[in-house]
Amino acid sequence: MVLIWLLIGIFAALQRGYFSSDNASCSKLTTVAVTVIAGPLNYVGINPKVECSTPQPSK
Repeated sequence: MVLIWLLIGIFAALQRGYFSSDNASCSKLTTVAVTVIAGPLNYVGINPKVECSTPQPSK
């Protein structure tokens, strides 16, 4: 059951084009992960997006 849930989430992420970009930022990776975990909920209106920032090195 869990495998089917995650496969539906992966399919939703593929449909949204999340795997086609070369830009691997923190926000992109977490959005893909949350979309996969949300699974079938993506098809009932849930569109998870996560914003995050990584600390910048000091000068």
